[in-house]
Amino acid sequence: MVDTVFLIKKPADFPILDIIGDNDVLILIQDGVLRQPSIDNWYACKEDVIARGIKIQESKLLEYEEILNLIEKSNKVVVW
Repeated sequence: MVDTVFLIKKPADFPILDIIGDNDVLILIQDGVLRQPSIDNWYACKEDVIARGIKIQESKLLEYEEILNLIEKSNKVVVW
């Protein structure tokens, strides 16, 4: 189970990565996909990556439905 889902909308809006625990997930959406974090537990919205014409490894891409499923199963959602 995911404790907290952090949704990052802008590249400059990354939280302090030390606050992200092992059971948390960072999801890059909108322009947030333009900057990749240095932690392991992050993903990017596939549709936003395609729209911006950037390359991110396939294993890090989530479609909107997958993101919604993570949000529904998480204990908390934080939008940056």
